[in-house]
Amino acid sequence: MVSGALPWLDQPLRQALATARSHALLIQGPAGVGQFDLALLLAQSWLCEAPIERAACGECPSCRLFQSRTHPDFQLLIPEALREPLGWGAPEGEGGAGEAKTSKTKPSREIKIDAVRAVLGFAQASSARGRAKVVVVYPAEALNTVAANALLKTLEEPAGQLRFALASMAPEALLPTIRSRCQPVPLPLPPRAAALQWLAGEGVDEAEVLLDAAGGRPQQARDWFEAGLRAKSWQQLPQRLLRGDATALADWTQPRAIDALQRLCHDLLRRSQGAAPSYFPAESLPAPKLAAPLHRWDAALRQAARHAEHPLNQGLLIESLLAQGQQALREAMGPRAQRA
Repeated sequence: MVSGALPWLDQPLRQALATARSHALLIQGPAGVGQFDLALLLAQSWLCEAPIERAACGECPSCRLFQSRTHPDFQLLIPEALREPLGWGAPEGEGGAGEAKTSKTKPSREIKIDAVRAVLGFAQASSARGRAKVVVVYPAEALNTVAANALLKTLEEPAGQLRFALASMAPEALLPTIRSRCQPVPLPLPPRAAALQWLAGEGVDEAEVLLDAAGGRPQQARDWFEAGLRAKSWQQLPQRLLRGDATALADWTQPRAIDALQRLCHDLLRRSQGAAPSYFPAESLPAPKLAAPLHRWDAALRQAARHAEHPLNQGLLIESLLAQGQQALREAMGPRAQRA
């Protein structure tokens, strides 16, 4: 395994390398478990000049070029908006596959046609180091329709030793013609023990609580911790909602706040049906008796989530959703709670 790689990716990587029958693999599964990392490991392994049991050695000239992000036979297709968060910066001059970013243009969350055209030109050229040429696409569902159709021909008839590693959190959103030309590679949630050990190594305190909060997705739990979320504040959220504490999510971005409320509503609904919660410790949750009020709140949250990225009136929206949640929870807990 390449140094620094997520430990739970060793088996999926080796299995994918051993069973690959197609020039294009589609890694699919939940976000926050290392899809992008696995796609890069596949690319590095295909380009490695001294592989160990098919996996990248991490030491050869090709691996060093890959790790320095200067490998001439590798191209990355990701939205401009993800380049900096993923640590890949802006595309460099003619070698980049992305679109040029200007100070007046908001980075796109789509993979657009210009980026795909650059990759098509790369695909037609000969391999610089004589092994393979590799394109990683992440997330594949970010390909807009025009870009996906432009990529389709190359997926159907790749030139030479061209290979693709696509990764998707929503494979159903891909064009059926894209999916049909890729071999699926499932990437499930990692074993809990491995995820907790990794989170501890990343410096995440009370990792058990945050891993549950993230639905078992360790990268998401790490990202939330680095953004300031602590186990104590997560455990306190249900009671703060019940009290109508409008400051409960004051420091959260709108998309993350709505997502947190959706997880809380989900767990309250499960509690109302006698099921164990998924995201919150059971002892932190009230015990609602009725589901109907919570279903109404869930519908409001789903509607808000469709426009979560809209910047206007963020504070008012979250306050409104919190107020609706408090009312729904009080109704769900019965007359006594409503009089409290």
